[in-house]
Amino acid sequence: MADEIELEVNSPRQMEYQGIGIRLVSLVIDSIIFGLIFGALENISGAGGMQRDMFPWYWGVLYFVIYIAYFTLLEGSKGQTVGKMITKIKVVREDGSPIDMSQAFTRNILRIIDGLFAYLIGAILIWRSDKQQRLGDSMARTVVVKAR
Repeated sequence: MADEIELEVNSPRQMEYQGIGIRLVSLVIDSIIFGLIFGALENISGAGGMQRDMFPWYWGVLYFVIYIAYFTLLEGSKGQTVGKMITKIKVVREDGSPIDMSQAFTRNILRIIDGLFAYLIGAILIWRSDKQQRLGDSMARTVVVKAR
């Protein structure tokens, strides 16, 4: 009986796909948190006082790696980043079951494309999708839904 209830709750018909507005709020929250973390890291290492023309290239690579890791590890383990927890949304498979690390990595590495032109590419794809999916979601077979 409990299995039937679980399947019913996670049924794709009952999932509330989340659109661009709430996802943007979640991303802004995550970006603020990430900026604070990375800013602290820069200050601790002494890189925060460098002039931009002297900013080592590897800080950009490190920023990118930590950014992707933040989203991948939190979504792959909990289905939510801090921003998603606050906005009460989560990432799940298209069938409603939890995603794994591979799916989390796929959807987040594709932020490179979705994020082009201030996330305009991702926004257009979300608006055009019946499941509100950006490219990363489509390729990873994930959706963003209301957390229960």
